[in-house]
Amino acid sequence: MPRTAGCWAALGPLLWGCALALQGGMLYPRESPSRERKELDGLWSFRADFSAARHQGFDEQWYRRPLRESGATLDMPVPSSFNDVGQDGQLRSFVGWVWYEREVVLPHRWTEDLRTRVVLRIGSAHYYAIVWVNGVHVAEHEGGHLPFEADISKLVQTGPLSSCRVTIAINNTLTPHTLPPGTILYKTDTTKYPKGYFIQDINFDFFNYAGLHRPVLLYTTPTAYIDDITVTTDVDQDTGLVNYQIITQGSEHYKLQVQLLDVEGHIVAQGTGGQGQLQVPTARLWWPYLMHEDPAYLYSLEVRMTAQTAMGPTADFYTLPVGIRTVAVTESQFLINGKSFYFHGVNKHEDSDIRGKGFDWALLMKDFNLLRWVGANSFRTSHYPYAEEVMQLCDRYGIVVIDECPGVGIVLVESYSNQSLQHHLQVMEEMVRRDKNHPAVVMWSVANEPTSSLHPAGYYFKTVITHTKALDPSRPVTFVTNANYQTDLGVPYVDVICVNSYYSWYHDYGHLEVIELQLRTQFENWHRAYRKPIIQSEYGAETIAGLHEPPRVLGSRVTWLRVDS
Repeated sequence: MPRTAGCWAALGPLLWGCALALQGGMLYPRESPSRERKELDGLWSFRADFSAARHQGFDEQWYRRPLRESGATLDMPVPSSFNDVGQDGQLRSFVGWVWYEREVVLPHRWTEDLRTRVVLRIGSAHYYAIVWVNGVHVAEHEGGHLPFEADISKLVQTGPLSSCRVTIAINNTLTPHTLPPGTILYKTDTTKYPKGYFIQDINFDFFNYAGLHRPVLLYTTPTAYIDDITVTTDVDQDTGLVNYQIITQGSEHYKLQVQLLDVEGHIVAQGTGGQGQLQVPTARLWWPYLMHEDPAYLYSLEVRMTAQTAMGPTADFYTLPVGIRTVAVTESQFLINGKSFYFHGVNKHEDSDIRGKGFDWALLMKDFNLLRWVGANSFRTSHYPYAEEVMQLCDRYGIVVIDECPGVGIVLVESYSNQSLQHHLQVMEEMVRRDKNHPAVVMWSVANEPTSSLHPAGYYFKTVITHTKALDPSRPVTFVTNANYQTDLGVPYVDVICVNSYYSWYHDYGHLEVIELQLRTQFENWHRAYRKPIIQSEYGAETIAGLHEPPRVLGSRVTWLRVDS
């Protein structure tokens, strides 16, 4: 009997009873008849705090007045990492606080209409961020890669303002309790290092880019608004089942209307109220790329809220793309829509020249064209959640995603502390809240290559995985291991075993003839011990840096191999 995730959807309202309630929604800002958005991408004023304690900006309260008044600034593109934009070697490897600032001109209707709610949204700020608007503290957030926002209506709707000043301070320091973890190493030998010299030490093999990596924007809603939507799907014979739950804010006197439209704009199902189930006869399913002649079919869930407020009637509209599909796991297979799915894909990164981890549409489309060119149907977000726009393209193109949190480099015993655990749980909440409605996301990954043989790892990963399943009972959960099957204390709690192994690279160098035997032995041992499906999540052989460009040379460490027993 499959350990199906899709079967949860058939339970309808019972699903929402067992799923944990996340505080506040994080719907992607989409324009609608009731919503507007204003992009803040472009050049921002920027300064790194090179003071010894990295605290000059707070001591002098740089956020209270325009940044240029307290000293020289640089022009810094947003989104981008700050590390590679300039020619200053100190900035490339800078660790500490950096400051961003942008003056924003606002439409009069935003500042004068008190029925309008104005929200500042930061797509990603790596790693710890503090935000001020007109010198007033509005938000703090720990962790890169995930969005956060602040309602700034009262600040911009007070007095004859037509503009506002947004200041964001970001600290990229990693500690044993951040995600990913790191340590600060102080070099005290004054014969070798200047006084106060330190470096950031990390246990992952990619550069710790920092800055405002994803779009920063302002968007509006009515004061009574749709705050969150949760959708799960299932299939009963040829009928598609779309279970929905809608959370609203701002009024206790409201009505909700829900319509599901096909790609031609025809209404195929409709309902009312905050939760329910839409039934779609002869539903067209969301299929992965190359698994069906018509992959990645998306319906549109249109939600309309009408409400009474103290300032009169109002209405809010939001449209959510919906793919009807099921996910299930057996002892040896991963099933999508009841058919065995073979993960044939890559481990990606968001890094690129100059931009660092900065979001770039041209680079994103190049990546997707490469994926389809090589016949890939999936990728893992190694080793952090990717931009929301990436997930949207995966939905549109049928690229299956293993959605991984920034749990890479969890090596030290200190990184299994209660402090680390609580932050890890929070990150999973934020990631599930953001990505829960993407049909392309079929599995959550809570870590990559942790020291899962350490004694605290068993309780740690049992807690994180259990929490993630409570947040979203509709998807399987995994983490990626490189430990021995006999000593791994976290794998008993996963639904799918993901293994990284580099035969003839880290040992038996160059002896390709032993790979097949060692690989087969590995799979047989894991499957015999746990009776779960296995993904070879990483493998490869040594390559030459700089020769990873098409069409002549393709990089290693990219292909996944799915093995069924």
